[in-house]
Amino acid sequence: MNLFFSELGRTVAARWQARNFSPAAFPGIAQDALEERPPALQTDLAALVRDFLLEDGQPAQSLSGFGQPELVVYDDPRFYIQILCWLEGTTDIHQHMFSGAFHVLAGSSIHSQFVFENAETVSAHLRVGALRMTHTKLLATGRTVPIVAGREHIHALFHLDTPSLTVVVRTHNDPGTGPQFTYLPPHLAVDPTPHDALTLRRKQLLDVLEQTGDANYGPLLREMLGRLDFERGFFILQNGIGCLRSRGEWAETWAVFRQKHGALADYVAPTLEEIVRRDGLAALRSSITETEHRFFLALLLNVPGRAELLGMVAQRFPGAPAETLLRWAGELVESSEAGTWLLDAEFPGEPPEVVLAALRHLLGAGAGALSAKKLKALRAVFAGSSFRALLG
Repeated sequence: MNLFFSELGRTVAARWQARNFSPAAFPGIAQDALEERPPALQTDLAALVRDFLLEDGQPAQSLSGFGQPELVVYDDPRFYIQILCWLEGTTDIHQHMFSGAFHVLAGSSIHSQFVFENAETVSAHLRVGALRMTHTKLLATGRTVPIVAGREHIHALFHLDTPSLTVVVRTHNDPGTGPQFTYLPPHLAVDPTPHDALTLRRKQLLDVLEQTGDANYGPLLREMLGRLDFERGFFILQNGIGCLRSRGEWAETWAVFRQKHGALADYVAPTLEEIVRRDGLAALRSSITETEHRFFLALLLNVPGRAELLGMVAQRFPGAPAETLLRWAGELVESSEAGTWLLDAEFPGEPPEVVLAALRHLLGAGAGALSAKKLKALRAVFAGSSFRALLG
């Protein structure tokens, strides 16, 4: 058992007891304890790993799949301290059924916070509304952030370094703050806890039909959508959108869902488009190994506006941030006789120098010699891609 985290846990326990174990007091107590003795300055990571691997006297471990992995380093009947190791880039946008604080032990992250406005409950496990990002910050090693249970703290972390490690001082559970919704921008909140085994098995069976090329895949899925409620229909549609598009059956399938659910379906179309966009960028990130390029992808995924994005580039890299972005774009651009690709933006028939000149203009780094008509057309392509954050 690690001595530092044992002392940290005892400090938190004593201070919380002095506050009569008030749930509202716990985030501040956890944040203060982490900031007074920052784990990033106190922890010998190599020694901690060695101790955890070789010594059996560790706190009871959970069977949680959260973290890659999760290490419980202190356990109390009312709270515990965990170290979360992250090898991949991001968490879902989510809220918590617990409270406390987290501390960046190693690496750095983009931390985004949100509000879910005009929420309407469709079922016990699904809500519709409008998810809006309120702010985004770059968290360096040593930063500490409080966690408040429930809808007051909707957030996401995109970890920039591999591995990234986070220390979390947290309650086991705060009654009355569930479900622990995951948010699918821009309009849906879903309960990620498995509660519908039949829908899970149906999705898996549809996957079998997809992978075996069964011609009945589309007709059967559409027949299902005509019978299912909104919640289950959405999950079936989300699971099948890629296959349906590849088969050219998306439009007729969407028409079935739209006819069944009317105005509620208006929340689903942009949400599915954003899921496809984010999944595509996440897949790109897994194939790109250069650190600066991965940071660029992280910004495009998580930062909604040009000013904030340029500000984060300026925090991390010297020189004019617009020029840094243009350098990255030049390093990532791909072209062939058919046209040019810049991440998920496709420009048929355009040479790379024209695409990069348009991007330079849109960033305000130079007008170039492109006509107004050409700039308008190229801007429309950028606006339909992950580069839309750079347009305003």
